[in-house]
Amino acid sequence: MKCPVCNGIQTGKVGVDQFYCWNCFVEFSTSNDLVEIFEVLEDGSLINMTPLEFNAARG
Repeated sequence: MKCPVCNGIQTGKVGVDQFYCWNCFVEFSTSNDLVEIFEVLEDGSLINMTPLEFNAARG
């Protein structure tokens, strides 16, 4: 799975349809044709960083 942010291949699976990129340190999830990008905070919580135009441009 390539990272949708940096196109890196150093990603790992962290859950069902959830991945982590070791290049740009983001977590992302895939569902159907939609991708959501998250910043991981120090306490482990996630902040959605997906630009509104991101999935529209993919479609």
